Amino acid sequence: MSIEVVNISKSYGDQKALDAVSFSVSKGEIVGFLGPNGAGKSTLMKILTTYITADEGSASVNGFDVNSNPKSVQLSVGYLPEHNPLYLDLYVREYLAFNADVFKVEKSRINEVIELTGLTSESHKKIGQLSKGYRQRVGLANALLHNPDVLILDEPTTGLDPNQLVEIRNVIKNVGKDKTVFLSTHIMQEVEAICDRVIIIDNGKIVTDKKLDKLISSDKEQVIEVEFDYKIEEQAIAKIPHLKSYKNIHDGIWELTFISETDMRPVVFDFANENGLKTLQLNQKNKNLEAIFREITKK
Repeated sequence: MSIEVVNISKSYGDQKALDAVSFSVSKGEIVGFLGPNGAGKSTLMKILTTYITADEGSASVNGFDVNSNPKSVQLSVGYLPEHNPLYLDLYVREYLAFNADVFKVEKSRINEVIELTGLTSESHKKIGQLSKGYRQRVGLANALLHNPDVLILDEPTTGLDPNQLVEIRNVIKNVGKDKTVFLSTHIMQEVEAICDRVIIIDNGKIVTDKKLDKLISSDKEQVIEVEFDYKIEEQAIAKIPHLKSYKNIHDGIWELTFISETDMRPVVFDFANENGLKTLQLNQKNKNLEAIFREITKK
């Protein structure tokens, strides 16, 4: 396993940030680590990168224990923390050269990560002159500099505009082909576009750990939007089997919510035929990750 976490707990005074958290991540997985603010995401990432120690439990990265072998963990991990620490008075290349010396990597690697993260046009500037989005790119370039096996990214797309989001998303997906990526973000569209699997933490406990496709498809509630060729009375709509709720959007357009594990579109189609109606459109609207996240973490 690239990451192994077993019964990790951590408290700050009376506040329990992590409560017996356990999971594992295999090599090559891109895992989204989600949760509300204060759920314990950054605390766990700091434990995995040896910045802080857990009160209880054990954790390893690439087979190296975070407590007994922290140096090997640090060499195995590329870490972009939530508050990206940078030397603002250094030039981009100067900063990366400094870190290349720390990790004892070839200077040619600097050009590779600059190109990989789209920093070429800004690489001659001081970091303090860069926008927040480009500073994030510098942090990501630094995390990739020593070609680590595991990337741990805490809010990697903070401050990026829509175009930059797409570019960095592609970078993360590409490096995820031969690396393990463990990332935290509040942008659910990023998780849907990048991740294979989702782990959700709430109040210091893991509440969901599923493959993304299974998480989205596992909900028994399904929403169907149907358009009939003319208006129909609400009393008739209410008689459709397994119907949880319904809403008239406009004229003959209805949004129907069902509780069922089977596809209810044939039932709606049969209902239309039985009532002398034609269906002009019949679409199933799956819940997105954001809606599922809200349901799972709502108090």
